[in-house]
Amino acid sequence: MSQNKNKMQQNQPVSTSLSAKVTGIVFWGMVLVGLLVATYILNQRESQLTDEYNNNILYVKHEIENLYILHHKNIFDHQYMSNRVAGLFQSFSDKYPIESIRYEFAGHQYHFGELSRDQVQIKGQLLLRVESNTDIKVVDLDVYMRSFEQTITDSRKQMLLIIGTLVFTFGMILQQILQKVLSKPLLNMMTSAQRFAKEDQSVRFNENRNDEFGYLAKFINQALDSVISHQRELEVSQKALFEEKVQAEVTLHSIMDGVITTNSSNVIQYFNPVAERLLGLSSSQVKDSDLSDAIKLINEDTGEDVPSPTVSCLKNRQVEVLVNHSALIRNDGKAIPIEATAAPMRNDKGEVIGSVMVFQDVSQERKLSRQLSYQASHDMLTGLFNRRMFEEQLEAALMNVGVEDRHHALCYLDLDQFKIVNDTCGHVAGDELLRQLGDLFKSCIREGDTLARLGGDEFGLLLENCALKQATQVAEKVRESVKNFRFVWQDRTFEIGASIGVVGINIDNMDLATILASADMACYAAKDMGRNRVHVYEPSDALLSERHGQMHWAGRITKALEDQRMVLFEQPVVGIKENEVERKHCEILIRMRDEKDDIVRPDAFIPAAERYNLMTTVDRWVISQVFEYMGSTSCAGMDNVVAINLSGTSLADENLLTYILELADRHQTDLNRICFEITETAAISNLAKATQFIKALKDKGCRFSLDDFGSGLSSFTYLKTLPVDYIKIDGTFVVDMINDPIDRAMVEAIVRVGHVMKVKVIAEWVENEDTLNMLKDMGVDYVQGYHLGVPKEVMIG
Repeated sequence: MSQNKNKMQQNQPVSTSLSAKVTGIVFWGMVLVGLLVATYILNQRESQLTDEYNNNILYVKHEIENLYILHHKNIFDHQYMSNRVAGLFQSFSDKYPIESIRYEFAGHQYHFGELSRDQVQIKGQLLLRVESNTDIKVVDLDVYMRSFEQTITDSRKQMLLIIGTLVFTFGMILQQILQKVLSKPLLNMMTSAQRFAKEDQSVRFNENRNDEFGYLAKFINQALDSVISHQRELEVSQKALFEEKVQAEVTLHSIMDGVITTNSSNVIQYFNPVAERLLGLSSSQVKDSDLSDAIKLINEDTGEDVPSPTVSCLKNRQVEVLVNHSALIRNDGKAIPIEATAAPMRNDKGEVIGSVMVFQDVSQERKLSRQLSYQASHDMLTGLFNRRMFEEQLEAALMNVGVEDRHHALCYLDLDQFKIVNDTCGHVAGDELLRQLGDLFKSCIREGDTLARLGGDEFGLLLENCALKQATQVAEKVRESVKNFRFVWQDRTFEIGASIGVVGINIDNMDLATILASADMACYAAKDMGRNRVHVYEPSDALLSERHGQMHWAGRITKALEDQRMVLFEQPVVGIKENEVERKHCEILIRMRDEKDDIVRPDAFIPAAERYNLMTTVDRWVISQVFEYMGSTSCAGMDNVVAINLSGTSLADENLLTYILELADRHQTDLNRICFEITETAAISNLAKATQFIKALKDKGCRFSLDDFGSGLSSFTYLKTLPVDYIKIDGTFVVDMINDPIDRAMVEAIVRVGHVMKVKVIAEWVENEDTLNMLKDMGVDYVQGYHLGVPKEVMIG
């Protein structure tokens, strides 16, 4: 009961005093304003009354003087003028606060009105004309008016009465208005607020009013909704925070990284199980210990102590990373390579209150990194340096040539007959041969020399501080060792050779690209001179000049492709059997226009393109031009079957098949009209890949022709394996078959075997009618040569 009574006492004064306070403030404010207004008005009235009194005297003087002027004939008649002035005084006293006047004229006293003590006497003078209006008589005039203070007092009373009445009336009206407009809404809002304070969340303020209270109620309601919403979110957040705390603790216990937290003095506060395992210590052993004393970090490379990153983290107040190649020394003395990061922990004021260090065991990563570093610089098959590392070593050697005038030598080794081992016994045997040769090379050179596998069956040897003569002797030693080496694989024994190019490195020859190119040319010069020999680079050497010319042609070919100076020619392939006469074929041939717009024959630039791996680019250009032409025109200038030559390097390109199919799809090319010509040598060099390539395109409709057939020693054997549609007899057998019985026999054998295998036979280099007739008699299906049609340019684009 006492609590309820206290609550009622708390509520009642608030509801009563609020209205009274508001009304009282307004009422007394109005009273104050009324007093200020009354004071101002009274001050103005006092000044006004003073002016009125002075004006009244002037008026009285003026009226009396006028009266004497009007009655100048009777001005000395006392009775007459007394009556006239009495009437005038009566009018004065009715209008003005004049109670009495006194003056003396012509020996008579003129007294009008009653005198009293409170009256105000004001003296004046009358100017009266006498003696026919020429003389002026000055007469003293006394005017007695009502008391000035009395008039002011009466005015104050009257004004206060009026203002009091108005204030009271307006106050009562204002009280009712305030009660309705202000007090009642405020009391309702207070009541709602008290209900809400008692956790009645359903209460809402009245929003139906179209005034500030309605706006305020709407605002408060929105605030209440927001408070309730935030309260619910807070409850959810508190629950989620608790769950996150639990999850964080579980996470820190289960993650694979070690976690250690410290306070601002670097004293350990928390240790997760991974940190315990990595350190070989329990959290109870290190808790409340300085982190720098609890763990020991060293540099893996130098063994020097490394400070904990938490020290600099707390000092610099920023994230710190442990220096590279750091290791953690366990309690048992074992070193574990780690990576670690320390980050500051801050409170809500941004002050650093501690640090957290996260570290992980990177033993496997470091091991993998060392392996990758090794793989980046070594050939994984032989364990020798790779090309990149070899060139870095060569660049380093070139630097001391210029500074110390030293002499070095570079040897470029290319194995002879290596392909025989690969093709006969497979790549596994070839790989084993390379490994054994790598060991053999190392036994022939000095410990400080640099030996590298540059790719395939090519090796590089850098002989530092070695004159050219001694380098040549070393190269001969290596060549002789390879020649005497016998590679045994299963029941087969192989003899291997090596062609070696040697180039000297001195102050006059210090360009890396030039040195490599010179060694390469010298090596291939050794091959061209019969293989299994050493050739020393000489700029005046004719073979090297030819090789240099091929390098020059490589640049011209690239430039011609860029400048669109490659052109296509076509030569007819004519059917000479009755069932083949109507079928039209042609072969696409490539030519190049030089800088003077003259046509360059293919035998001038094709060898260079093959030597410097440009044939893939050339072949792709030819295919794209032909496919685009066949897909966008009626091909009136081309025959029904179009033969396109593919080089051996293109045939080995793993992406060529996809390129051809994408081009055909883009230009809507009919692949049934495409025949790809591949040389017998190119097909045999990679028989498995060639067979797979041919089968994939034949499934799409393409045809294939085996060019230069008969030039190989095993042509007929491989013909059974390759699924070709045509074989083209090597022109060297056809061109002189009339005079050479052996050539004629070879052609007859090829034709007979081809027909047995149901393959069409094409003879090229047909230069005269006699050769043509002989080929007809042999049953050749198609012929090609200058006797039947010279190549002519195909107008593409």
